[in-house]
Parts: sequence; C-alpha cells; structure tokens
Amino acid sequence: MLGNGEVVGKLETSWDALLDHGNEPFDISFPPIHGVHSSLTLKAAVLHPCDNHDGAVLDSIVECEIARETDAGHERFATYVTSKTVSHLNDAVQHFQLVLDQCPIGHPDRAGALANLARARLEGYVQNDLQDIDYITSLFREALALRPEGHPDRPSSIYHLIKALILRYDYRHAAADICEPVQLYYELLSFCPEGSYLRSIAADGVDDVICQCNELSIDASDEGIHLRRVVLKLCPLGNEHRLEALNQLTRALITRFEQHGSIDDLDECIEGHREAVSLCSEGHSEHHFCLNQLAMSLWYRFNHQGNYHDLDEDISLCEEAMHLFPVGRKRHVTLDNLGAALVARFKRRGDVNDINRAISLFREALTLRPPGNPYRATTLNNLARALTFRCDKLNVHQDLNEAIDLHRDSLRSTRLDDPYHYRYLNNLSSALSSRFTQTQKNEDVEEAIRLCQESLKALPSLHLDKYFSYMRLQEAYLSRYRVQRMSADLSLAVENFRMASRHPTQGFPDRILTAWNWIVAAEQHSHPSALEAYTTFFDLLDRHLATRSSAISRREAAAAFQYARSVPVDAGSCGIRRCNLEKAVELVEQGRGQQWSLASRLRTPLEDLESENLNLAHRFSELSKCLSGAHGSTVSTDRAAADRAETQYRKLTEQWGAVVADIRNLKGFLRFLLPPSYKELRAAARHGPVIILVASQYSCSAIIVPTSRELHHVPLPSITLTDLKNLKDRFARAIRHASIMGPKVPRNDLIVLLRTVWDNIMLPIVNVLQHDLKLKLQSRIWLCPTAAFTSIPLHAAHPFQTNADRSKEPCLEDLYICSYTPTLSALARSRQMMKQRVPPSFVAIGQGQPGAGKSKELLAVDSEIELVRKLVPATTIRTTISGDAATRAGALQALEENTWVHLACHGKQDREQPYNSHFVMKDEPITLLDIMEKDIPHAEFAFLSACHTAVGDEETPDEVIHLAAGLQFSGFKSVIGTLWEVDDAVAKHVVKAFYENMFKDLKDGNVMDCTKAAWALNRATHSVKTKVPLEQRMVFIHVGV
Repeated sequence: MLGNGEVVGKLETSWDALLDHGNEPFDISFPPIHGVHSSLTLKAAVLHPCDNHDGAVLDSIVECEIARETDAGHERFATYVTSKTVSHLNDAVQHFQLVLDQCPIGHPDRAGALANLARARLEGYVQNDLQDIDYITSLFREALALRPEGHPDRPSSIYHLIKALILRYDYRHAAADICEPVQLYYELLSFCPEGSYLRSIAADGVDDVICQCNELSIDASDEGIHLRRVVLKLCPLGNEHRLEALNQLTRALITRFEQHGSIDDLDECIEGHREAVSLCSEGHSEHHFCLNQLAMSLWYRFNHQGNYHDLDEDISLCEEAMHLFPVGRKRHVTLDNLGAALVARFKRRGDVNDINRAISLFREALTLRPPGNPYRATTLNNLARALTFRCDKLNVHQDLNEAIDLHRDSLRSTRLDDPYHYRYLNNLSSALSSRFTQTQKNEDVEEAIRLCQESLKALPSLHLDKYFSYMRLQEAYLSRYRVQRMSADLSLAVENFRMASRHPTQGFPDRILTAWNWIVAAEQHSHPSALEAYTTFFDLLDRHLATRSSAISRREAAAAFQYARSVPVDAGSCGIRRCNLEKAVELVEQGRGQQWSLASRLRTPLEDLESENLNLAHRFSELSKCLSGAHGSTVSTDRAAADRAETQYRKLTEQWGAVVADIRNLKGFLRFLLPPSYKELRAAARHGPVIILVASQYSCSAIIVPTSRELHHVPLPSITLTDLKNLKDRFARAIRHASIMGPKVPRNDLIVLLRTVWDNIMLPIVNVLQHDLKLKLQSRIWLCPTAAFTSIPLHAAHPFQTNADRSKEPCLEDLYICSYTPTLSALARSRQMMKQRVPPSFVAIGQGQPGAGKSKELLAVDSEIELVRKLVPATTIRTTISGDAATRAGALQALEENTWVHLACHGKQDREQPYNSHFVMKDEPITLLDIMEKDIPHAEFAFLSACHTAVGDEETPDEVIHLAAGLQFSGFKSVIGTLWEVDDAVAKHVVKAFYENMFKDLKDGNVMDCTKAAWALNRATHSVKTKVPLEQRMVFIHVGV
C-alpha cells in the first residue's frame, strides 16, 4: 500500500470481458489521487483440474484463499480509513494475519503479506489502539529484506519502515531509531523522481528527521560521522538545514581528529567550515560563529602540519571576526582564538609583541567568561600557557607563578570527564617542571611527574594528548636529572623522548621538534642515544617534507626548522665522536641531500624492478608520474582550491607509499628508496676518494671515503666553526676588493686566506692521501664540503711557499685533479647514468643583451660563443643560439635536445629563495625550477660561463641548492660552475684554454668524454695564470664525474 488506504476506484466487469483478452496482460486506469494516476495490470486465465494434479489444485485453492483474505483485509482497512471504527481495523488485521500465516518463509507473496499486516498494525499504533511498535518494525524490516534493490515495491517498504522507526523514536527517544531513517531516506529519495507522489510524502518527513538528528549529541565514531555525512547529503545547496548539518559534521570531525589525529578528518572539517562561511555572508546571524570555527580548525591544522598559510589565514579570520564585534560578550570566542593563533606565531617566530598581545586578549576573554561559564577553563588554560611561554622567553618569574595558579583554577573548573581535563593536567605539569628548574623544590617536580603519569594511564593509546603527556613527563625527568644527576631520570627522559617522537597521531612538526630536543639533551649529557635521536630527526623530517607538493614548499617547510640547521653536520660529528664513521657518512648524506633525494625519488630507474615484478613497476611509475604532474611552484590565492590540491597530493603520496611498501617486500628490494647505506654510498668513490668536510659546533674534521680500504678520519684541530665563518666572510670581502683592482696588482688578501685554507684544512687531508692512501699525483679527488666549508674555495688551497732550492711548494691543484659533489648520492647517480650514452651534440647558448631593465650588457658573450663553436670538433653536431633567439623556451629546448651545452649569460643566485636562481635570457629567465623539471638522462656536460652558478643557500646551506647542482640533477653528469661573479672579458681566456685541453687529443672517430672536464679545467687555470687574475681563475669549479 503506497497510500493511506484510500479507495482509488471500483471495477465491475464480466468473466467474458476478462477472458476476451486471452493470455495477454491488460491495464486498467483509475482517476488521479493526490495528482498520481494509478493503474492496474491484469491477466486472466482458466484453470482445468485433471487427474493426478491434486497438489496443483490445492495450491490453486490456497492462492485463491490468500487473494480473498487479502481483498477482505484491504476492504476492511479502507472502511476504517473513512469511518475510524476500530472494529474495522481489527478485522483488517485479522485478515492480513491469516494471509501471513499462509505465506511461510520462501513464499512469493510473503513480502506483500508482511507489508499489509505491518501497515494495518502501524495505523492502529498511530491511533493508540495497539502497542506493538517493535513487532511492527520487525515486520517492515523483513518485508524490506525480501524486496532487494530493483524491486518495484522496495521504495514503499522503505517509506513505511521509516514511519515505524520515527514513531518508535518519538516513544523511546533512542538515537538509533532516528539515525536509521536518515540512511533510509537517502536511499528512498534516490528512487523517487521529482514530482512523484512518494517523493512528495517522503519530503515532508525528511526535514523533521534532519532536525531531530541535529539535536543529537556529537558522536565521533565512524558510524556517527557517516550519519552526519548522509544528513548533509539530504540537505542540498539551498536547503535551510544545510548550514546546521555542516556544523554538526565538522564538530564530529574535529572531535575524532582530537582522538585519533587523522589529517583527513581535519581537511574535511576545514572544507565544511569554508562552505559554512560562504553560506552566511557578513550580516548573517551565524557569520561570526562560522569565521571562528574556520579559524579554529586552521589553527589545529597549523599545529599538526606546520603550514604557515594556515596560521596567517587563521589570524586574518580572527581579526575579521574581531572587527564585527569590537566590544561586547560575543567577542569571547574570537579573543580566545586570536590569542591562541598569536601564541602559535610567537612560538615559531619569537616576536614578543605577539605573546604580549595574546596575554592581553586572554585576560579580556576571561572577563567575558565569569565563574560558571563552560568555556572559562579553556581561557584559564590558554592564559596560563601564554604566561609560561613568556616566562621562558623573558625570564619573568611572576608570570610562571601566576600560570601555575591559573592552571589549578582551570582544573578546578573542569569535570573529570571533560575531554580537555588531561591536557590541562599536562600543561600544569610543564609549568611545575619549569618552576622546579628555578626553585629546585622537589614537591613541584614530583607533582609534575604524578600528573603526567595520571594522564598517560587514562588516555587511549592513539589520543593526540598522549604525545603531550610523554613530552611533559620528559621535561619533568630531565629537569630533575639536571638538578639531582640521577642517571635513571636521564634514561626515563630519553625513553619519553623516544615515545613522543614515535607517537603516530601527532603531527610531524611537533615530533621533529621533539627529536631535536632529544638530540640537544643527548649531546649535552653524552647519552648513547644521540645517534638514534639524529636518525629519528632525519626520518621524521623526510616524511614531513614528502607531504609537500613542490620543491619550493619543501624548502619552506625545511627552513621552518631554523633551530636545526646544523643537524646534518652535528650528526656527522656525533658519528665521528662515537667512532662510527660509516654511520657518520650515512647521516651527513641523509641530512644534506633531503631536498634532492625527495625530488629524485620519482625518477628512480626501474629496470631491475621491471624484471622482478612488472605490475608493481608499472603502478610505481604511473603514481610517480601523477605526483610529478601534481607538483606546483606557486601558491594559489584561492585557499579552498589550494586545500583541495594539497589533499589530493597527500592521497596520491599515500598510494605511492603503499606501492613502495609492497616493493620493499620483494626479495632484493628491502632498501628500495630508503636513505642509502654506506655500502651503497661508497660507489661514489669508485674513481677516486671523496672527502667529506664536516663543520660542526662540536668539531671540524674530514672523512675520506677511499676507492677501497677503510674510511679515514682526519681531525682538523686548528680550525673551529667560528674560524670557518670568519674565513668565509673574509673571502667574500677579499673577492669584492679584488674585483676593483687592476689585473696585475697582487691579491695579497686572497693569498693569505688561501694559505690559511692550505695549512689548517687541506694539508692534513693531503698528508693522509699521500702517506696513508698512497694516492698518485694528478689523481682525481672529490670534495664534498658541508655548512661553512661550502663558501670557501677549498680547491684553490695553496701554501704560497718557496723551498730552499727555490722550487715552489705544490698547491692542491698541482697535486690532484679536484672536483666537487653536492652529495655522494649525486655523484653515484651520475656515474650510473653514464651507461646511457648517445652520440654527442653540442649547443652554445649566449645572451649578452638581455631585455631592457633585466641586466647590464655582456660585451664579450658573442665572441665567446663564436670561440667555443670553432673549438668544438667539426665532426660533432654543433648549434649556436644567441641574441633574440636565446629565449627561455629556445634555451630550454636546446638543453633537452643536446648532450653538451655551453651557456654564456648573466647568472643570478637567489639566496633567499634558491629555486628562483636563474640564467637571464632575452625574454624570461630560466630558473632552477625550470631546469629541475627536465629529465634529460642522455645529457653529459655543461659549462656555465655565468656568475654565481655553484653558490649555496643562506637558509639551508647544507642542501647545496644551486644552478650547477640543478643541472646535475636534471641529467648532466659533468658541470663547470662558478662561485662568484665572473668577468666576461677575462673568462674567455679560461674558456679557450679549457676547450683546447678538452679536445686536443680527440682524433677522428673518438667520442667526446665529459669525464675529462675536471682535468681540462685544471690545465686551463694553470695555463692562464699570466692572463687571468687569481680570483677569476679560482671562480670556476668542476662538479660531477
């Protein structure tokens, strides 16, 4: 029964009229009811009983009985609808019950019998004539189960089950009885087209169900959130209940995020809040509320993910909300939210104005949340935390005492079952530990430990606040160790560092900070866990940076940890001091090469994997392409669009990571894309030793990775990190001074500095190379400098000393052929790619007259390009691009299409944002990002006759992000770069000498060899001593094979 028991029409006809239709079905139409035209499809047949078919006859009789009882039931029910006489309803129930008794399980009419009986009994329940709602619900539920998707009567069964459940909810107020109708309504409406009768009567009930669901308490379980999503689907755009449905869903999502730390929940929550803000523009009664909710969710995500765009938007939204209510009680939420955002910014950037304003805002909020206000405890806690942070920064001791009092007030204002109770316990513990450090009163630290242990015991294993319990407990144990020096306290502090850094639901930024604090404590107290702490730091940082979709965003994320700039070299120093040189090499490599390794992971050669598992290789390749395509170098001004892009990238990364995990399960692929082991790294020294120079606050030294034999540690006791920084600054001044001197004027300042480099840095290394490794003269060596070493021209180290026999003491480049490498991995990768050689082609690109306002004119570029063209063997395919043809697009195409490149133009190193470093072309520059996006495995050699092409990054100096490294990354195995400004008028002398040496022994049929570049540069700088001043000879360096 789709309707309410109305009589839609009466049919009177004769048997003959029925039989005239033969065996064909026919339709009978009735007048419309509620605008719906009803019809009936009939088919007449004659049954002929015969011998031996008694069973068939009996079945026919039963079917006739079922039909008669059903018709009688419908007739009595229709009479009841018009008369409201209870006896008619009782008669209908009896008839329908008789029908059901004759339709056992499996009978084709059982679903109809169940529905008819349930419908009649439900009418009785509505009229309070029968009290069997559970039985009625079970009848409707069984009928629905017998009418699967596609059954024509499934919509009516759903509708009536909904009615029964709603009536039961009205009677019992059990949440499940209102939750199930939501799901059923969603299914029902999908069956009912707009304008249909069933949709019209269903729509009347949907709004009531939505309103009742919105009144339910927040359920952050999977089922509860699924329900909220379905409710939202029942409220399409324009529906009056959509805003409330969004708010209920986001509340459930933020609650589950606090319990389990899923970033997916937080992203969906922010997306919902953004829509809510769009639904209530300024002037809407809920606009202020929606702004605050979005701001709060962005604050959560900033703390979890560390993206400063979220914090900036959070503060902007709070300021907007403050503007809406400059005074009055409605400000209290905004005051708290803005204060929390300013505290977060203070913790990252250290601006005292932020923390002072935050404290002022919290104090104002407290006046608007008097005792008894449900949010007072939150403001008390926030104010206390802000005062603690200010005390840590400014040593204002009265702030700390006030903070402890406020924390205690906060706890007194909070019930034990409050979801934030244990967070408040942890915060009080932290303040007590800080006070213990000042006063050394045992009761403070003992209470701090007890509070943390209480919260750890009570919180579920994955709860976000468990991380803070570990951290506060670590603070308490470490503060007590520093006063009482009990080794057990240090061990307990380290164990809590370990647990906090591994807590899976806490965001990476906090865990990275934890690992760094662990490093500091372990180094300060000589704890054996130091190397583990360094390893943990790098692993966490790598995973954090991997969530960023572009090279620029990854560098920005890395630069946010400014306090940890020295960790790579400190890790190397730690390995050296722990007599674990192999671990030292691995950690230096992992720490210094993260930006490049994250970029190169999507270009991993797959030949071995394809032979082992072609399907996995294909999946890895396809996902890598998707991730490469998702990379973006610019920040979208549409934050909602940026959120969607970041979420999509993260989901792709998760899929990619799952495939990588599957690959590592294959035999022989256990270390696939893991940081390289020393065994893998030593391949970089196949053709000569690699010298890693470690400049740490703890020690300065070198590690020599030989072609064979064991690693060698070379202490550099005569030089400290401070000395290196001074040396770096003195070199910069000396180079600037030399640039304005005449070519024949002695470079005395540079000579003094190069002698210092020789005596204090390179001579101890040369002694080991000569006497321990027995390295032959003119052998190849590779320098891999770190930190302050990267800004010092190590290759030019020179004793400038004359012996008694008037012979000159040899300098480093007299003894060995020097090259540089950003990392061991980069050198090993270039060697591996040397297998992919193709016939050489050479392009010379020159741009001496860039567009107006770009740079000054370089007068010698055209002559340099012509010189290079003449020096390249005629048997080689040669191309020249210059003048108006030397555009961004033209130069990039030339880079891709040729194996050898000479580039003469302006080079600009952007020290603030190194990925914007560029070569100046006629129209637009070629940036480092442009170069990195190219994958040119056949490329071999590039000569960068431009300024500043091999200079590192101010923010992350150990990452070696410069133009020469970018070309090496894109595929060029051998690169000549420059450390500072090049004088194009004299550079051509070096260029000429270089190519003469590069090609002088090349005979017809021989192939140009890029591995000769270092030797050719060495010969060239020796041969032009009388023509080119010292600083212009030193400026060129070789990078790569």
